[in-house]
Order: sequence, then structure tokens, then C-alpha cells
Amino acid sequence: MIVFSRGSFAQTPLSSQPNAFYTEAESLPRKEYECSVLVVDDTPDIAVMLACFLEKAGYRARSVFSAVEALDAARSERFDVIISDIGLPGMDGYELAKELRALREYVSTPLIALTGFAEYGDQKNAFDAGFDAHLTKPVDPTKLIELIGQLGC
Repeated sequence: MIVFSRGSFAQTPLSSQPNAFYTEAESLPRKEYECSVLVVDDTPDIAVMLACFLEKAGYRARSVFSAVEALDAARSERFDVIISDIGLPGMDGYELAKELRALREYVSTPLIALTGFAEYGDQKNAFDAGFDAHLTKPVDPTKLIELIGQLGC
């Protein structure tokens, strides 16, 4: 389900079905420009699989596994879109979004919540924290690519 504010992958090892995502990504039109995406998820298989899918679809992608790593990455390089889980250890995705929005470079950068938190209150909390869209896991990777395009990248 995709929910916009402003107008799971199951936890399966990468080795179990990596080709399904690659095949789907190869059928998507490739971008003619480079758009960089940061993927934040505390489950490495999910973060890496999403980053690989995004790269096959023509994006430059980097995956990190915590909010602290995400903030470090955002401070050291510029990302055009950030996709983050909410249920991160230590600093959760809501706090991460607020911290990112406090950085001048990320005031208007599209932030996508990709989470298992699917209740109405969870969506509201994501939007209140600064996310532009809320996706629930498991996500259809093609819909994720479509959403990234709708958000301007």
C-alpha cells in the first residue's frame, strides 16, 4: 500500500530468490541521469536487496543499517531520495526523518518510509516526522520505482 503525504520484503535471505527482482528491474526503463538513493534498514538483506534492485533500475544506491549510519552518509554525500525503515534500533526512522529535515541539504529531499508499521497512526506519525510517502512491507519493487519517479527522481 502506498500512501502519500504531500502530494516487506519478507525477511528472506538474498540467496533464496535474487533473480526475481533483477528480472523485474531489467524490464523497467533506465534513467538517463543519475539519481542517488540512500536505503536505510536494520535488516541487511532488505537494505542490500533494495539497493541492488535500484541500481539495476538505473539509480545510484547505497545501503546502511542504522539511523546513525544514515546521518553520517547524508552528511558526507548528497542523496536525491532517502528510503528508511521506521523500526530501527536506537534512533528510529521517525527521529531520523526529523534529523534529516534539520539539515539544510535535506529540507525538501523526498523521504520514503518503508516499514511493517501499517496502522493509520503509523502513517500519520511518518508524515508528522517529515516523510513524504509511506509504504508497507512487503513492497512491490516496481511500485517503489514508480513512487520515486513521482517524487521527482
